[in-house]
Amino acid sequence: MQYLIGVDLGTTATKAVLFKTNGEIVARSSQDYPLYRDLSGMAEERFEDIFEAVLSTIRKVSIHLNENDDLLAVSFSTQMHALIAYDKDWSALTRVITWADTRAVAYTEQLKAGTKGFEIYQKTGTPIHPMAPLSKLLWLKNERKSIYDTAAHYLELKGAIFHKLFGVNKIDLSSATGTGLFNIFDLEWEKSALDLTGLSRDQLPQMVDPYEIECGMSHEFAMKMGIPKETKFVWGAADGPLSNLGVNAIEKGVAAITIGTSGAIRVVTDQPKTDSKARTFTYALDRTHWVVGGPVNSGGDVYRWLRDQVFDGKSSFDELTELAKTINAGSDGLLFHPYLGGERAPLWDANARGSFFGLNYRHTRAHMTRSTLEGIILNLYMVALSLIEVTGELTQIQATGGFTSSELWIQILADIFESPIAVPDRREAGCLGAIVMAEKALGLVDDLSAVSKMGGTARTYQPNEENFPIYRALSPIFIRLSRNLTDEYRQISDFQRQFDPNK
Repeated sequence: MQYLIGVDLGTTATKAVLFKTNGEIVARSSQDYPLYRDLSGMAEERFEDIFEAVLSTIRKVSIHLNENDDLLAVSFSTQMHALIAYDKDWSALTRVITWADTRAVAYTEQLKAGTKGFEIYQKTGTPIHPMAPLSKLLWLKNERKSIYDTAAHYLELKGAIFHKLFGVNKIDLSSATGTGLFNIFDLEWEKSALDLTGLSRDQLPQMVDPYEIECGMSHEFAMKMGIPKETKFVWGAADGPLSNLGVNAIEKGVAAITIGTSGAIRVVTDQPKTDSKARTFTYALDRTHWVVGGPVNSGGDVYRWLRDQVFDGKSSFDELTELAKTINAGSDGLLFHPYLGGERAPLWDANARGSFFGLNYRHTRAHMTRSTLEGIILNLYMVALSLIEVTGELTQIQATGGFTSSELWIQILADIFESPIAVPDRREAGCLGAIVMAEKALGLVDDLSAVSKMGGTARTYQPNEENFPIYRALSPIFIRLSRNLTDEYRQISDFQRQFDPNK
């Protein structure tokens, strides 16, 4: 039998999934690691934790291979926007600075205040935001000068994994397009971005196609993973684009909506497209598939906050969902803006803060629960409106991520978007997308459309038309509030930073 392993380098866990070549899942393994938030705005991880998770999860799925089985390749999906600085001897100077780190907010605001930021966005497709390595580098340059002055190399997370395994200094096209430093039209490092950050091309890795293959890791690592040392490792792509591929949302107008820890809505185009209002991103899946969309910080993490802080961690998510079911659509006029950690699309405002709006004596914790679910979806709907302006109408919606286990949450999505929602039987969409890319790299399939023959059938949720007038009335209020509170967001976040006891 022939098999492939897909690995997903996530924000809070690394996952490995063993597949047959037809996409059937044989085994899966996941290993968590901490996200360090020691200081205000910090969101870092230890590279050693993630690398150990890669070795461990691959080993736990590879034990399902028999002696005569053939492991064709291991292929990777990765969280985007991470940054690690190294000195000239390749000793790490930083931990993994993740997309969730917002310490670069002041430099992001300065860049957005002038025209330079918008000009760079139009060339790179990455919105100006603290998540991007572009902004992180400005922060290092100004606030961690000793690191900035010593750094000879910069890598993102997957590049760091491959450097550890194979000694290479590379970055795949998909990850490169999420740095804010890479020209998505010329497919090379953008000079204006390098000039702004003070970097030279020598400090950045060589860009390679997602189909690039590495071989020849050390005997030590092969033993720890339980696989042959000559096993082919395919670079793969970033997690957002691969999620689209994994749920077969690569045709024109087919949107993928994902809610896990965070969330996103994305469509695929045949060429890069930027937004005249700088609300959407453009990242590569490969040279002929470009993913346009918007990511949100506000997903499962917000629901977890509700459980832990409002309900004191004493209720399960299923219990919260049952509670929310007792409340009418629209939560009787209670709106929730889910910006607990700032927001990416469509606001691109790290200062944004969460709030309940419309509270009255009638509202209970049950209302707050349903309002939280609705607020996360209304925020994604606001992103969708921007996306439609850039790429055209959405013809179909595929949903994936942990939120699909909640029928209520999917129904809210269908009602707010006024569209049927298909939930493919592809619980490991990113890993599946990675092994489809591996099959193309190995010449087993001709193109990425082969994914349509993999995985099970989808279940579809139909929208409830009775709820359309409710959400049509509430969504403009939701949108106006989020856009009109920009000054107040900045003022309250300044206050929080000024009087933060942990700074």
